[in-house]
Amino acid sequence: MKTKTLHTIVWKEGKLFVAKFLELELASQGKTREEAIKNLKEALDLYLEDENVSNVSFPSINEVTMQTVTL
Repeated sequence: MKTKTLHTIVWKEGKLFVAKFLELELASQGKTREEAIKNLKEALDLYLEDENVSNVSFPSINEVTMQTVTL
């Protein structure tokens, strides 16, 4: 099995934590940060279940930055 590093962002919405891969339109949630990440990994397994992983391409993210904006 091939190893791939995916960038993950986690934030809190109300009482739940939301986890999302930056490279994919794939997100999940949980009652804790750890549960949200675990559920996100399970969602990825389901997403890739019928795919030949060697044929799946992920966008390459070279840098992640934070920006402060005035709204």
